[in-house]
Amino acid sequence: MSLELTTPTAPLAEAAARVARLLPARSLQPGMATVHLRGGAAGLALSATDGETSVRVLVPATVHVDGEAVVSRHGLADTLAGLDAPEARLAVEGSRLAVRTPGARFALPSLAAARPELPEPPPLAGAIPGAALAAAGAVCGAASRDGALPIFTGVRIVSRDGRLTLVATDRYRMAAAAVPWTPEPGGGDVAALVPAASLAEICRQAARAETLLVYAGGDRFGLSWAGCTVVTASLAGPFPDRQLDQLLAVDPQCTVEADADVLTAAVQRASPYAGPHGRVTVRPGDGALQVCGRDPLHGESEEAVKASVRGDHVTAHYQARYLVDALRPFAGETVRMRIQAGMRATAFSAAGGDLTYLVVPMRAEDA
Repeated sequence: MSLELTTPTAPLAEAAARVARLLPARSLQPGMATVHLRGGAAGLALSATDGETSVRVLVPATVHVDGEAVVSRHGLADTLAGLDAPEARLAVEGSRLAVRTPGARFALPSLAAARPELPEPPPLAGAIPGAALAAAGAVCGAASRDGALPIFTGVRIVSRDGRLTLVATDRYRMAAAAVPWTPEPGGGDVAALVPAASLAEICRQAARAETLLVYAGGDRFGLSWAGCTVVTASLAGPFPDRQLDQLLAVDPQCTVEADADVLTAAVQRASPYAGPHGRVTVRPGDGALQVCGRDPLHGESEEAVKASVRGDHVTAHYQARYLVDALRPFAGETVRMRIQAGMRATAFSAAGGDLTYLVVPMRAEDA
């Protein structure tokens, strides 16, 4: 292998860190914990895969000798993270990839036999605005983290009625968003179940992107922005689309509007008094929402939050952490709570927003 190039350090360090965060596992089979560097006329391309997700990032570089190298992706990211020189020179030196800055040299073992094989992205399906990522990231937070139920660890992404809908649930809460969607002329429909952890990291990394391109086809789904392309395999198994659509058809007994930040703070103050089941109680009243906690060991709390209340004054009980998670995406806004009868989920949303977050209440006897 041969490769020699000069590149600004900061973009290269950011690209290496991006790959490492998107593919975080360090203990994988040979070839799956590496990053492939290829230098050519277009600059320096970094590519990596863990067998399910693949990443390609293009970095500006002056390439003196076209070539390639394969090294540990976390080793490269950790090395570059500590550099403060404006430029770095990379070159293959025997069985090492040398990273040089004025006065310093770092050499990473070259893993020539472990070159990762990356699939081509599926067909281009359309585009979404980067501003939609806030809602998409909030949807990811409602997915399950229980690997024993893999279908609920994903985000369901479907194109319908000129929008791209995203839905995730762990069976106790659910989040859904319908974001603006520009389909590619002649492109196919999107119907994928994307691992929530991967999509959440993409949302964090692409938060400043103006536009994201969406790729979909077969059992793969991909997104690209600012020189970075990520493709992941869809999770297997049918998703209960119809049942979740029915859950989103909310018929509230009581509608409450309050400052999301004030309400979140009140719930957090009530959490130490939430008892062994972590339960807080919400009681709508005239012009206020009472947030209460009760614990036989630690005592009890009650706090009034200014609110607009319409409909019946329905008392509801929630898992405190689920309630905080539901309120967090609406920070800085007025949140609308639509409380339904019985054990039907409460819906949280904001005026004109793309996101709806549902939380299943707790039974009164679960105290």
